[in-house]
Amino acid sequence: MGWLRRITHSYHTHTNDMNFYFADIYFWKSRGTRIVSFAFSLALAFAFVVPTSSRAASTSITPNIVFILGDDVGIGDIGCTGGPFASPRINAMAQGGTQFQYCYAAPLCGPSRCQFLTGRYPFRTGLINNHVWNAIQPSHEVMIPTVLKQAGYVTASIGKWGQMALGPLRWGFDEALVFNGNGHYWRAQGANYSINGVTQDLPLGTYLPDVMHSFLVDFITRHKDQPFFVYYPMSHIHAPIVATPDSKPGANANQLYADNVAYMDKLVGKLLDELDRLNLRQNTLVIFSGDNGTAMPGIQAGSSVNGRRVYKAKAHLTEGGCRVPCIVNWPGTTPAGQVKTDLLDYSDFFVTFAALAGAPLPAGVKLDGHSFLPQIQGQPGQPRDWVFDQLDTNYYVRDARWKLTNDRQMFDLINAPWVEAPVAVNTKDPAAIAARKQLQADINSLHIGY
Repeated sequence: MGWLRRITHSYHTHTNDMNFYFADIYFWKSRGTRIVSFAFSLALAFAFVVPTSSRAASTSITPNIVFILGDDVGIGDIGCTGGPFASPRINAMAQGGTQFQYCYAAPLCGPSRCQFLTGRYPFRTGLINNHVWNAIQPSHEVMIPTVLKQAGYVTASIGKWGQMALGPLRWGFDEALVFNGNGHYWRAQGANYSINGVTQDLPLGTYLPDVMHSFLVDFITRHKDQPFFVYYPMSHIHAPIVATPDSKPGANANQLYADNVAYMDKLVGKLLDELDRLNLRQNTLVIFSGDNGTAMPGIQAGSSVNGRRVYKAKAHLTEGGCRVPCIVNWPGTTPAGQVKTDLLDYSDFFVTFAALAGAPLPAGVKLDGHSFLPQIQGQPGQPRDWVFDQLDTNYYVRDARWKLTNDRQMFDLINAPWVEAPVAVNTKDPAAIAARKQLQADINSLHIGY
């Protein structure tokens, strides 16, 4: 009877003594116009019912959401995006779902994760690099678990929480396993982690990624009869690159890196297997992505896609620093085997998950995201015309071919991610001239102020 309990739970979430609801409505108009945002509030004398058009079209039961975030995982790290490393379970996710080829995150973890969790660009939140983590506070920012909980979701954050203020519990997550710092694998990288705010000792010989997986399995098992949202920021594959439980003695740096990609892939597969075991797979949206481009410490050849080296890497406002995998898998809903060229950026997940859950957006908050729920459900949707990326006070806007930076440098990305070709200011190319004008208008529409 778990299915009946879930339907009843979802119904009561939206109809039980709700007096005020708030929504931000965003109108995405034709190319070159601004996004107009306004917030409104309505006092309701009757129960509020979420419109069916904002709910998942394929099921009457509220779907689960699992977002898997690889650390320093760029497009040169997994097989289905052209990388040289074996990742059979992630590849199978892509084959059974939809891969978005042009997904963009900030090139460092703090701004990237903040943008994902708030749906807002760095210049709005103030978290523009890894050193201003205290810029965001719950008094003036809202994260996605708070929104999803209004739709009846139970929420968990499992893994890294770095370069952002406070911890997951203070931002609305119901449960959390947290480790400090980056690349935490064995006791040598840190003797402690926490579960729901209580410090835990990591025993010698215990692999923290396995502890995280066990916590994750326990969470979804306990909450299998209600909708859940899991934010799963993994340890892999951030430095230090050390031996995994599957590594062979004497492995060199290159082999250890491959071992870590393989173990990350193994954990993704084990999670999918657990969802199958619990009969939750058909009703669970699973997304795999990376928080920024690859770092590849110790790998002399650098990141490569289809055998060619990617232009630059993590910490650079380039394809190698910002373009990340995005694999969406929801059996029976997401088309299998599709590779889409629609543009996405990390602000888009917030509004997409809210739309999927039928959750109202926070009032009075300027959100930058554009929902791609229709594409997840196999519909054309209304893809973005451009994406925005920022690190410190530098930024750029990119469309399907061209890129314009804050200092007005322009690049032709027709041969990206391997080449970003500078375009002269005095070019005679009509397409480049028109693109420069349009991209500058897009930058101006953001009113960044620097």
